[in-house]
Amino acid sequence: METTKTSGIQNFVRILLGLFMITAAFGHFTFQRAEFQAQVPDWIPMDKDLVVMLSGVVEIALGLAMLFLTRYQVIVGIALAVFYVLVFPGNIAQYLNKTPAFGLDTDQARMIRLFFQPVLIFLALWSTGAIAYFRKRS
Repeated sequence: METTKTSGIQNFVRILLGLFMITAAFGHFTFQRAEFQAQVPDWIPMDKDLVVMLSGVVEIALGLAMLFLTRYQVIVGIALAVFYVLVFPGNIAQYLNKTPAFGLDTDQARMIRLFFQPVLIFLALWSTGAIAYFRKRS
């Protein structure tokens, strides 16, 4: 898969997303660990701490890939978008179960957060040129 040319603002957003992912991963392993565990839906058949640790490893990998694997940025953008889709049920579970975490201690705050996940998905695809790549092929 070839690299798609991206603008300066797309590169800036890609770098921000990469740094965001690495920062979030750090939280998985340290000071936000319990809050991430609170987001793991009860129907996931694994230990919540293990899920948080494994997702933290994936977040570090995706964050570093967003920063450094620019030759494969379309693939990395798609992978990050898929990751955001896969963790979305945790956000929904937090809303449905009324679980306070990350300062989201009201139904309204948890509901508003749900609308940010599609934005992250879009930004992962747009900032890496994945949207343009697929638009050229259609």
